[in-house]
Order: sequence, then C-alpha cells, then structure tokens
Amino acid sequence: MTLRPGLEGVPVTQSAICDIDGLQGNLTYRGYPIGELASQSSFLETTYLLIWGDLPSPQQLRDFEAEVQMHRRVSFRVRDMMKCFPASGHPMDALQSCAASLGLFYSRRAIDNPQYIYDAVVRLIAKIPTMVAAFQLIRKGQDPIQPRDDLAYSANFLYMLTEKEQDPLASRIFDRCLILHAEHSLNASTFSARVTASTLTDPYAVVASAVGTLAGPLHGGANEDVLAMLEEIGSPEKAGVYLDKAIANKLKVMGFGHREYRVKDPRASILQELAEELFARFGKDEMYEVAKALENEATHRLGPKGIFPNVDFYSGLVYRKLGIPRDLFTPVFAISRVAGWLAHWREQLGANRIFRPSQIYTGVQARRWMPPEERNQTRNN
Repeated sequence: MTLRPGLEGVPVTQSAICDIDGLQGNLTYRGYPIGELASQSSFLETTYLLIWGDLPSPQQLRDFEAEVQMHRRVSFRVRDMMKCFPASGHPMDALQSCAASLGLFYSRRAIDNPQYIYDAVVRLIAKIPTMVAAFQLIRKGQDPIQPRDDLAYSANFLYMLTEKEQDPLASRIFDRCLILHAEHSLNASTFSARVTASTLTDPYAVVASAVGTLAGPLHGGANEDVLAMLEEIGSPEKAGVYLDKAIANKLKVMGFGHREYRVKDPRASILQELAEELFARFGKDEMYEVAKALENEATHRLGPKGIFPNVDFYSGLVYRKLGIPRDLFTPVFAISRVAGWLAHWREQLGANRIFRPSQIYTGVQARRWMPPEERNQTRNN
C-alpha cells in the first residue's frame, strides 16, 4: 500500500461539475468557459447551472431569482444568537455556527425529496449573505439591515454590508467575483462537503462542514495575506528586493502558485481586469502598482517553475475597493462557494457511497495490559 499524503493526485470521485486544465489555464463550469460566464452570466444563473447541470430557461431563472429573494431574511432567533457571539470572534466562526443553526429550523433530512433539495438550495444561497452582513453590523454594535426586495442578489449584499446602495458597476463587478469563486473542483472544503454529504446528513451540516474547512489558513484567507504583503513591500521599486529575499529564505510569496495551474490562474486575469474597471471609476488603490511590479518580477524568477498569480492575488484589491472589510474576504468566498458545495452535495447524493479511506498503521505492535502497580515497576526498570 502506497501512502499519498493529503490524497494528492488520488481520484476519489467522479464529477461532471467543473474541469480544470492547469497546463493551458482553462477552467469550465459544466463545459462553459469561466471567462464567458463571468462576462455574460449572473451569479444566480451560474449557481443554477452548477447545481442542476444546465443553464436555466428564462422562466426557470425568474422563478429561481424570485425564490432566493423571498428567502433572504433570517429568523430573529438567528440574529439573537449572533448578538451573543463575541465581537472579537472571526466572521468565519460566526458563519459556520449560523449555517449549522439553519438545520434546526429546516432540516427534515428528506434528501430523497426533490422539493426538499430545491428548497434547501434556495435557503442556503439566499441566507448565507444575509448572515455574513448581519454579523458585520452586529459586531459593530448595530442592528442588521433587512434585505431589500428591489435589489438584485449582489447589490443587496453590498447594501446590507455597507449600509448604502452601491453604484451599479460595483454591484456587477462583485457579482462577477462571485461567479469566479463559485466552484473549483475537489479542493479541501469541497472534499469536506462531499465527505459530510456521503453520510446522508442534511445540507446545512454539509455547508457548515465546508465553511469550517475553508476557515483554515491553508485554504482560505490568502487574499488577506496578499494585501499585508503588498503593504509590507510598500512601493513598486521595492518589489524585486522583496522577492529576492523571499526566494533566498524559501518563504512563500502570497498569491502565487497553485496545485492545479502551471500558468496564470484564469480567474486572476479576470480579477485584474475587474480591478482596473473599479479603479477607473472610483480611483486607484496605490497597492495595485506594487502588485503589478511584483507580478512582473515574479514572472521572470518564478515563471520558469510554473509559479504564477492565483485567484487570491488580485481579489483582495477588488474587495477592498468595494468596501469589504479584510476579515470578511473569506466569508465572501464562502457566499460564492456555497454554490459549488451544493452542486457537489447534490451530485454525491446521485451515486452515494460513504467515504471510508484506509490508513497505514505506524503505531506500536500488540502490548499486554498491566495493573497500575506493575506499570511503575516496568518504567523504572
């Protein structure tokens, strides 16, 4: 038996949801190129595609949007629970607790019922953004803002978060960001979702499990670290010196490299374009020039090793310009990735077998139990 730490390169399931060509830098959802979806689709339409396999008809999309809109509000009991959370608590911990709590209200574990599955999808897609925005205001000592039925999905989230209606361009760019982060094959949180789903528990537990996995620093939060790194560099002319020092000391350069890609992450290219759109309308972020200089330096030094910018490199700059607090970057990631987690949940149910991998035992061999008084004698000898 050969050990593959982290199951790297080991196929553990079959999926028709997402395909990644890391050598060519291609990413598709259900066969549609990510660039096409980001420029032409909406997040809710893309969510429908991921979960049910095909783009919706105009009527199906209108119905789905209306259902999501109708279920945006959360119970006052969930809001009261959030008010008991410490203001210093991380928003990802709050989100995991809130996602799990939805199971207390809606779980029937009727996963053989198509209507239950549809309703669960709608509730999770609708309520997760509301809970993220609510906790942000609650920890500031304010009451949450109720969703507005006249605003579309992304515009409504930004309104609930920032307490003001945003420019349509900002809302559209945020919607495109959600599309880019909605799915990415069998990453750690998606694998966690599928393992939890394989036990046939309810979808709220599935999403809570995935949120907990995403909260780990090896999976989520890299875009926060990218901003910290750019601020440490300080100016474009210092990018080369910083990179040389990082390479010499074998330090990770945040926002570079990916398990799947050996070229620039296609999502990073789109996010860079979105950043430039935002800056052209609302003014530049001074760290953007630092980022471009660092990418240019890294292309020469790290590019030959297949290390290029990933999705996290430019996303933090976009989110900051949209007014999203830094420690909400990963919860925003979760708002988007719920679509992918639910797609994998539904796919797992279609041909389920509970995950039960084997292990290689490295402990001691069989030992004889001894009474307590004999153990000390044995140790002393």
